[in-house]
Formats: sequence, structure tokens, C-alpha cells
Amino acid sequence: MTDSRLAVIVLAAGAGTRMRSRTAKVLHPIAGVPMIGHVLQTAQELGAAHVVAVLRHERDAVAAAVAEYAPEALVADQDEVPGTGRAAEAGLAALPADFDGDVVVVSGDVPLLDAGTLGELLTAHRAASAAATLLSAIVDDPAGYGRIVRDGQGRLSRIVEQKDATDAERAIAEINSGTYVFAAAALRQQLPRLAADNAQGERYLTDVVGLLGAAGSAIAAVPVADAWRIEGVNDRVQLSRMAARLNAIIVHRHQMNGVTVVDPATTWIEQNVSIGEDAVIWPNTRLAGATTIDRGAVIGPDTTLVDCEVGEDATVKRADATLALIGPRATVGPFAYLRPGTELGADGKIGTYVETKNAKIGEGSKVPHLSYIGDTTIGEHTNIGAGAITANYDDVHKHPTTIGSHVHSGSHTVFVAPVTLGDGAKTGAGAVVRKDVPAGALAMSVAPQRNIEGWVEKNRAGTESARVAAAAEEGTGPAGGRP
Repeated sequence: MTDSRLAVIVLAAGAGTRMRSRTAKVLHPIAGVPMIGHVLQTAQELGAAHVVAVLRHERDAVAAAVAEYAPEALVADQDEVPGTGRAAEAGLAALPADFDGDVVVVSGDVPLLDAGTLGELLTAHRAASAAATLLSAIVDDPAGYGRIVRDGQGRLSRIVEQKDATDAERAIAEINSGTYVFAAAALRQQLPRLAADNAQGERYLTDVVGLLGAAGSAIAAVPVADAWRIEGVNDRVQLSRMAARLNAIIVHRHQMNGVTVVDPATTWIEQNVSIGEDAVIWPNTRLAGATTIDRGAVIGPDTTLVDCEVGEDATVKRADATLALIGPRATVGPFAYLRPGTELGADGKIGTYVETKNAKIGEGSKVPHLSYIGDTTIGEHTNIGAGAITANYDDVHKHPTTIGSHVHSGSHTVFVAPVTLGDGAKTGAGAVVRKDVPAGALAMSVAPQRNIEGWVEKNRAGTESARVAAAAEEGTGPAGGRP
């Protein structure tokens, strides 16, 4: 349900220089979703009536991600004045002028902060009728974070940033997560009063808490139960750590839903993947995008599926597939490469060292070995012999191949598109099919075999091949059966 008295401001204006990347920090993906996408989804789950993303660095690219993951969200632009306080001011200005509810402020680079944790923070804030409540955490290594300074009664006094802290303050283990709930009226009142007289020369949002406390307003800090939920991402090391943490959560969820994941440490499953009960995922498997796997399917080992659909009881082993449909009880691999547009029907097979692209392979049909099938439609219960190639490209245009049902092609058949084979047709081994084959016909490339006697001795004189050939002709070598 939507909470009409709740707004969320997502701070996503920073350059993220420590990422050393051309990509904006908040656009780096975790489990297939950019970091800001995770934060926006959490805001939606929280039921906020208003969501505002504050942008600056790589503004247009980040705005496109905001539009994708939270189409109803507003975008506010931070000017050249630095600091989280200025960013919050820009976000607050984007809200309706008469909004007087609570404002949750979160960072776009904290992807694992969930709606449950934010909900508990909001509940504590409202129960205390506080002007500001922040989310804190007790950590072993507080380096880099602002410290929570409490008074003698344990109440929040102020927040001090690491670069501005004394040695005693740096020893404090309770840190500020950068996540807050403010009463909108209190935030509007205090933001214009922020100064930039600090080591960074920035307007800190944390100073609003101190100003409110000094004014006698109720302020509080609520420690989070799981400190890892408030960890931000500032460099590639932290990015990989967050990705591993989220992957473990996702894998665990699938396991609890009846999926066998043989080795969670080497299995990577993105957030939007769906897996049915009794599916088995073998090691070194990556499931990405909008991949769906039906119940009882067996995937892996050494398999990557991106935006694929796998039917019930299908098997995909040592394969790489993107935008492919694999029907019930079908088998793929090992060492198969399914490119976009591949559709394998029920009980079908794409076998060892087979590559397919824009290929529709009907029910019960098989492409077992060493073949390339591109821009092709194959009917039902057809068998394509080893080494088959659909020659679909004439270096100007791609052309289609159509192969009917119950067709059998001999080994090393080349289908020179555009070409059609009717139902029940056959091809001989090594056939080069350049024109349509009627239903029930046999296509052969007829070229009588010629044996040119003495060719090796004449053209390869002095070689071992010439020597043993001569000996065989004389009946004195291995071919003649004598020593």
C-alpha cells in the first residue's frame, strides 16, 4: 500500500572516482541490476508516495536507469555546490510544496539495504515523534565512516565525519550509515543553515542532525541488526563483496524453495531468475537476466544461460545460451552454443559442438554433432547428420533454410540457402543442397570416385608415403603382409 505521508530521496549524484570507471558508480550491476535499481526497488517496496533521485555525474545515463526501474520517480539535479546536504536540498525541492510527512534519505550505492530494515527505522522514528532518526551500525572497523557521538545518557548527540574526528572519536565503533528519516518540516528548516566549514568543504547532511539536536528537537540513532546491510560500494573490491553477499542470499532463497544447488560457491544466479522445484544446478553455472527454468530441469555444470526459457525436465550441460527457448525434456550440450532466436522443441536435441542462431527446431528433432544451424526452421522428428552446415550468408544477405518433418540428412551436408526440403526427404553423405528437395526425395551430390594409380610415387617421390606405397605394390611391405 502507498503511504501518502512518506517520501524517499535517493542520493546518486556522486562521481565515484574510486571505482576508476567510465560508468557512473550507481550503474554498476549487482545480480543483474544496477545498484541504484536495487535502491529504487526498495523504495517502492516501502510504499513511498514520492520517490526522488538526485543526480549529477553521468546524469542522463543514471536518469535512464531511474526511468527503467522506477518510472514514477522524480529526478532532481544537484548543482555545483558539493555535499549530501545540498543533494538532499535538491531532492526536497522536488517534492510537493505542501508535503509534510516523513522523508527517508538513502544512498544510491547501498544496494543491500532492504525495505524491512527501512520499515523498522521508520516505525521507530514515528513512535518517538522524532525530528530525525538515523540508521547506525556497530562494526569492527569503522574507518571511513562518520561516528555516532552519544551523550552520557546514551542519547544521540551528533555525528562527526572521519576527517573531522578527534582520535577519541575515531575509536568509536558505532557508525552512521548515511540513511535517515526526517520530518519534512524540520528538514526544510535546517537545510538552509548548513555551512561548509569542514575538511572537505562540503555541506554535510549529517550536520542537520546536530542542528536539530541543538535546537532541542528529538533525534535518535537506531542500530541495524545486520551491519552488512548498510555497507556502501566505493571501489571494485567492495562491489565484488556486495555481489557475493547478494548472490548467497539469492541462492539460499532458491534452495529453500526446493532447488538443488550443488555448489553455491560457484553458482551465480541473478535477481530476476526464476527456478522451479526439483531443478538441479551443477557447479560453475551462471543464470542471468530473465531466465526461467521449469521444475525438474538439470542445468550445468559449466553453463551460462542469459534470458533463456528452459522447459520441465530438460537438460542443459556445458552450454552457452542467450535468448533461447529449450522445450520440455530437451537436451542441450555438451559444448553447445545457442545464440538468440534459438527455439528447441520438446524432446529435441542440440548436441556436441553445435551452434544455432535464429533456428526453430521442432519436437523430437535432433542436431547431434558438429553443426551450424542458422536462420533455419526444422520440422518434427528430423535428424540432422554430423557436420551439417546451413550456408545462410552470401556476403550480402542472410537467407532462410526450411527443413520439413521426418527428414534425415547424411553427414557433412551443406544446405545452401535459400533452400527447402520437404517432409520425409533424405540427403546423402557430403551432399551440397543448392535447390529445393521434394518430399520423400533423396538429394545427392553425384561425383564418381576416381583413383589415380601411382600418383603418390610420381608426385611425392622420396617421401615415406611413396616408399611404403611402392613396397605395398611389390608385395614386400606391410600392405603385402611380408616383412
